Amino acid sequence: MNRTEFVIATAIILFVAFALGWFAYWVIHRFTRVSKADMGELERMAKELHDAEDMRDQAITYIQQREAELTNQLSQTEAELSAAMEGLREARHEAEELRAYIERLHAQK
Repeated sequence: MNRTEFVIATAIILFVAFALGWFAYWVIHRFTRVSKADMGELERMAKELHDAEDMRDQAITYIQQREAELTNQLSQTEAELSAAMEGLREARHEAEELRAYIERLHAQK
């Protein structure tokens, strides 16, 4: 194999490698390209996802506010119940004292 044959063989090998690389690029680009319809669909889905995240954040905020309101209302109700129970306890004690007083008055007669 002389020098000319070597150069020609090398050129052919390089050309075949270039052609295979270009063909592989073309095939990959052909299968992976995104059409405008697909881009529109992706943009629509991204917008819907963003809207859903906003709605979720609003729902979480509402739930936290509602939970705070209900916790406050529960605390107030418990305080009122405690005060009512204390008042009832005092009224029963006073009623017992009055019964004892009335019984003592009837016993003296």
